[in-house]
Formats: sequence, structure tokens, C-alpha cells
Amino acid sequence: MRAAYAEQLGSPDVIRYGELAAPVPGPDEVLVDVRATTVNPVDTFVRSGVFRTPLEFPFVIGRDLVGTVASAGGGFAVGDAVWCNSLGHGGRQGAAAEQAVVPVDRLYRLPPGVAPEIAVAVVHPAATAYLALFTHGGLCPGETVLVAGAAGNVGAALVVLAVRAGARVVATAAPRDHGYCRSLGAAEVVDYRDPDLTRRLAELAPAGVDVHVDTSGRNDLASAVALLAHRGRIVLLAGAKDEPVLPVGPLYMKDASVRGFAISHATPSELASAATTINDLLSRGLLRPRTMEPLPLSTAADVHHRMERGELHGKRVVLHTNS
Repeated sequence: MRAAYAEQLGSPDVIRYGELAAPVPGPDEVLVDVRATTVNPVDTFVRSGVFRTPLEFPFVIGRDLVGTVASAGGGFAVGDAVWCNSLGHGGRQGAAAEQAVVPVDRLYRLPPGVAPEIAVAVVHPAATAYLALFTHGGLCPGETVLVAGAAGNVGAALVVLAVRAGARVVATAAPRDHGYCRSLGAAEVVDYRDPDLTRRLAELAPAGVDVHVDTSGRNDLASAVALLAHRGRIVLLAGAKDEPVLPVGPLYMKDASVRGFAISHATPSELASAATTINDLLSRGLLRPRTMEPLPLSTAADVHHRMERGELHGKRVVLHTNS
């Protein structure tokens, strides 16, 4: 089979495209004919070694796939349309290949009528958003969520999921993206470059913010803590090398908390809970990438370069195996 793979950790230049032996499913695994995959920031962390995880070389890169079942198992029949968003780490080979083996407890059916390209573009950002809001943020209906960087892939999913859960969303984004954020359901949108940003946000959330999520990786914890409501929660999901100052006194005086998570540590049951919500929203047409760029799988190294240079700007690149 053809695959995008690496034989060592390093820059995007270590990625090769060529023939590898087809994988063979073991117990509680399903062989999938991959239709498409994509590239996430976390894929670059694994490939570069920033995120340390067990790998076997040659290592097929990539987390996400959509495809069809090639060998029956675990309740899946040959030809079933399926997706996965947790390959390529923890000893599992990745998704960027013509075939992949997927543990049964990490494989989900694609809802009827959902375009595979749409699904593969959103399942990773949406799972990240779900884990941030519910698994770690404990979001409840009626609460206020602050989404910083709401126009990005994860930010947009955060807005959609929070609104559908009955929360009020206050968002930050560049002015050109305000209309887009409101179309997703954000009640208020503020320019993230506003010199009075913290004051403006405090005015829009006078009772405080219950769940604060910043997708930018800048993590201004002083401002975040100042905005929190009593028992508010800051959820950290970006900024692997960030070391902000935490105002401990104001934090504990509010009974508040800071919770960080990496999606790579999510358990199969946590991912399955996210998948249930993701499939529901996909079937309703409520989860869609803002922009997509279809490319052949052979361009994977170039896409990693573009992502690390910051050139994608929220665009989701979908890599097709049959191109």
C-alpha cells in the first residue's frame, strides 16, 4: 500500500511517500480502506518529537481517517462507512495510508448522508472542543463560555457545541471573522486586539465567565482569572511551550480552577462520548469546516511545512488516498 510515513523524528522533511507493507488487524482491530485523512497541529508535535509517545518505525503519520471497513469485526461489516480520530500515537500506526488498522473501541460509524470529506475535516477539532467543554470544563446549560480564537477550527467547534448545550458564548476574533462567529451562535464577539479587551469582556459577562477556553496558545492567565465567575474553570488546550504567570490568590478566592488536557491522553470511553455528539451534529449539518483544500496524500510533507509556517489560517487540508 502507499503511505505517508517517517523513519525518524524530525522536521517535515523526514516524511516520505511510498510503498509499505499492508497492515494486518489483530484481535479487537478492524482493517479500514482509507478514503481521506487530514493534518492537525498535534500531528506535527508527534512527528517532531515535541509530544513524546511510543512509535514504531517506519511510522505512518496522521490521526484522522474516513473510509470503509475492509474486514469484518467488532460489530462492523465489510463496506461500512467509518471514521477515527485517534491513530498515530500510543503505539498505533497512523491514518495517512491506503489502509489502516483501527481498534474497535476507537472506530465509529459515519452517519448516512454525511460527506466523508466534511467528516474527516471536523472530527478532530470537534473532539477537542467536546473534551474541553464537557469532560474537563464541566459545562452546564445556562453558563457563560468565553472562546478566545473562535474563528479557528477548534474555536468554531467550541462555539457550536457550547451553544447547542444551552450556554451563552462570548467570543474573541479578528473583525473580519465577527460575522462568521455570530453565524455559529456566539452571542457577542470582540476584537482580540482591543487594548481594553479584558474590560470589554467583563462588561459582556457581568456575572463572570464559567468556562474560559483560549485556542491561541497565548494563555493570559491573569486576565482569564480576572474574568472568571465563582467556581469558574479555565481549560488549557494549547501552548505546549507557554509559561504564563498564574495569579494564585484571586484564583483560589473564587473557588476557581485551571485544568489542562492533551487530546492524546483521552481514554477510548471519553472519545466515544465525544463521537456520539459529533455524529449527531454531523447528521444535522451543524459541524462543517469553514474552508477545505483537497490534495493527494503524496503532499503530506508539504502540508506539514505549511502548517508549521502558519500558512493554513484555519483551512482544513483533506488528503485523498486515491489521487
